[in-house]
Amino acid sequence: LRDFLLVYNRMTELCFRHCVCNLNYRLLTGREESCLDSCAARLVRANHRLMGSYVGLVPALLQRRAAEHGAAAGPSG
Repeated sequence: LRDFLLVYNRMTELCFRHCVCNLNYRLLTGREESCLDSCAARLVRANHRLMGSYVGLVPALLQRRAAEHGAAAGPSG
């Protein structure tokens, strides 16, 4: 949950800084709104690709760690 909130907060900050340029109005302009929509969509797609790669790599990493741990424990045990 902490990692999710960190990613969400970072995405919000990046998109806000990139898209919102006038703080004189209470509501967003149409241009700001569409910029925020596309910015958030881009970052969500990038995060999904990253998580997909991560999920694909985790089993191999865990297996390698288990093998290293077993090899380290084997000779001394």
